[in-house]
Amino acid sequence: MANNEKMSREEAGRKGGEATSKNHDRDFYQEIGQKGGEATSDNHDKEFYQEIGQKGGEATSDSHGKDFYKEIGEKGGKARNSY
Repeated sequence: MANNEKMSREEAGRKGGEATSKNHDRDFYQEIGQKGGEATSDNHDKEFYQEIGQKGGEATSDSHGKDFYKEIGEKGGKARNSY
């Protein structure tokens, strides 16, 4: 890249992520994920989680067919029967 060209945000983010992943292990990412989850939990109520859960369910429903739900239902049933 020439000096007069700016790096895109996407490229800068990718490079930063790659550099971070070289310097940190799985435990680091688990720790920051847990901290982020706790902070989110402190800042949002039950309705927030209901709303994002509903949006996620709708998105999954839109992108997967009946076979997807049949397959995961069968897997869940087999897992429950093994107890």
